[in-house]
Amino acid sequence: MSARPSVSRRTVLRGAALAPVAGIGLTACSPGDGKPAGAPTAPVELGAESEVAKGGAKLYRDHNVVVSRAADGSLKAYSTICTHAACPINKLEGTKLICPCHGSEFDATTGEVLQAPATVALSEVAVKAENGRIVAGPAA
Repeated sequence: MSARPSVSRRTVLRGAALAPVAGIGLTACSPGDGKPAGAPTAPVELGAESEVAKGGAKLYRDHNVVVSRAADGSLKAYSTICTHAACPINKLEGTKLICPCHGSEFDATTGEVLQAPATVALSEVAVKAENGRIVAGPAA
């Protein structure tokens, strides 16, 4: 006889039943494949170019994008899907983005993390001004 305790059939079946549920939970908390989830997948017009002041930023919640304008007038855009748990960021204070799920904070002008739990910067999104309008997304 073996000195090791045997595992019951019930324990094995319970573990098999819970494995997919655990996988779903882990997937829900991961940012995915590194692509900016929720960011535009095609060029999208966000609004008037004048909506983003030099040194400022504007959050476009409907498209999960933040656009900032540098002192030289150039535009930058980032996905506003948090890299910690893939929550849509819905708050912008000056140029600081704040995630409602776990409190991660990001710089809207660089995409860099300002406060954990996120450790990965926001994904940059292509952006341009065209005919006085801001256009973001691939091929922008």
